Amino acid sequence: MSWEAWATLAIVAAVVATLARGKAAPSLAMFVGVVAVLLLGVVSPAEAFAGFSNPAPITIAALFVIAGGIEKTGALQPLVHGVLGRGRGDRAALGRLVTFVATASAGMNNTPIVAMLSPQVSSWARRLGRSPSRYLMPLSFAAILGGLLTVIGTSTNVVVSGLLEASGMPALGMFELTPLGLPIAAAGLIFLTLAAPALLPDRRSSAERAGEEARQFVVHMRVERGGALDGAAVESGGLRHLQGLFLVGLERAGDSVAPVTPSTRLQGGDLLAFVGVSDAVLELQRMRGLASAEERHFLDFTDPGNTFFEAVVGGDSPLLGRSLRESGFRDRYQAAVVAVHRAGARVHVKLGSLTPRIGDTLLLLADPGFRERWKDRSDFLVVSRLGGPSPTASRRAPLAALIALGVLLVAGTGLAPILHASLVGAAAMVLGGVLTPAEARGAVSLDVLVVVAAGFGLGAAVQQSGLAASLAESVLGPFGELGPAWALAGVVLVTLALTELITNTAAAILVFPVALTAAGQVGAEPRAFAIAVAVAASCSFLTPIGYQTNTMVYGPGGYRFSDYARLGAPLTLVVLAVIVTAARALGWV
Repeated sequence: MSWEAWATLAIVAAVVATLARGKAAPSLAMFVGVVAVLLLGVVSPAEAFAGFSNPAPITIAALFVIAGGIEKTGALQPLVHGVLGRGRGDRAALGRLVTFVATASAGMNNTPIVAMLSPQVSSWARRLGRSPSRYLMPLSFAAILGGLLTVIGTSTNVVVSGLLEASGMPALGMFELTPLGLPIAAAGLIFLTLAAPALLPDRRSSAERAGEEARQFVVHMRVERGGALDGAAVESGGLRHLQGLFLVGLERAGDSVAPVTPSTRLQGGDLLAFVGVSDAVLELQRMRGLASAEERHFLDFTDPGNTFFEAVVGGDSPLLGRSLRESGFRDRYQAAVVAVHRAGARVHVKLGSLTPRIGDTLLLLADPGFRERWKDRSDFLVVSRLGGPSPTASRRAPLAALIALGVLLVAGTGLAPILHASLVGAAAMVLGGVLTPAEARGAVSLDVLVVVAAGFGLGAAVQQSGLAASLAESVLGPFGELGPAWALAGVVLVTLALTELITNTAAAILVFPVALTAAGQVGAEPRAFAIAVAVAASCSFLTPIGYQTNTMVYGPGGYRFSDYARLGAPLTLVVLAVIVTAARALGWV
């Protein structure tokens, strides 16, 4: 390989590693990568930033606005009760749910669908005495499968369409993915209906565990120097038999003191860890000689207007990589984290020093307006009020549904390009009063747009440097020797593996030039390989971090990391088999 190819490989590897480890926002990692290949002269400025003028990011932005209108009005919510019914027959109800979700996801972004339906599905399941974990993961997977049916089903499909245009080929038609996506979705939905009840364990969400444990929180207090407890024993200081509270740990000068006995002498500056219910926590704040260790982060429990919320940390959240204290959580959000659940367990650490991870579910205490302020921001994937009612459908829900349906019909019938139809639909959402201009701006994820636009430049570097040809020959060579069908299987395998490590959009962008080169080497139709990449990049079923909707149901479903592989691994094998079989039946390979 040339030095340009080696340099590009090193940059791409660094970008992939950064994305996989979650050390930086995807937009920053991709943008730095494209700037690096530009500075090295691998691509020209026009090639590096061609993505910012490509129709794909603009189309995605418009679709975000349309999806925002659907989410705000709750246009799909009236259909949910009819779909779920009274819950007679577990598999029957699950089958109706996943079919409905997949159908809806074909016409709109799957993220708002999961955001709207997951709280309702959870409430429905609890009402019938069932665990929501039986339904939330299939809900996410069904939304992903439905996105394979049309070009606007996921942003990844729109990106691949833009990449085809940039490569001198026509953009994808609205239903061009359907011949491949439909059998995959059908097989996947049948598998989910039959296998999910057997493979998924009963789990409890953080909210349910909090309720069953009488909302037991880990609270840290510090002994005041010279205060009433400085020098007192645990029992004589009144900390031995507190109602609803238990002293579980003591830290002094950075070292743990164990065991904590009734005769243990307290010293000023000691850090005490208590486990207790919220009412007892309030009384603890009033105890002489103790002060909250979370002073910069703590929220006044005495305000009667405060209530509890559940918030799931997403991959684009600014909270990642910094502790709650460093991020200024209390001042930024006007809320206090009183407990954190991670992979099915409460986190027993000092909250101010806690560094949130993707999928963490934060149990928050805040004023009633917290959800409205943050539900449409990238800080949290899902914000739900514990015990609060589901939002009711807006009076403008029919208009929002009509606009979305109009975009689907106009683009699907070829009356107008997808870009034009989506822009008109986005404008109609604002002009029709469904969204305010501020809400429309908030519905657009700039991070996603930058990832897409910067990815075009990085993909160009992979192609121009000769790296695509080298990777196609070395990685896919053994598959290619067995024929075009095996070469396609190799491309799909690489895409499926990469999409579990990084975002699905980034995976599609990086594999796309390799797929085109591989298709040329085996004499196959490049467009067929591009469509396979679009489909495979969205099929992330193995981890909670590979796809945004998987992350959204991670905490509310009470799942463990390994639960995704239990259902997702066989589903991935089904997808791989159907892709190759359907491609051969269609005469693509």
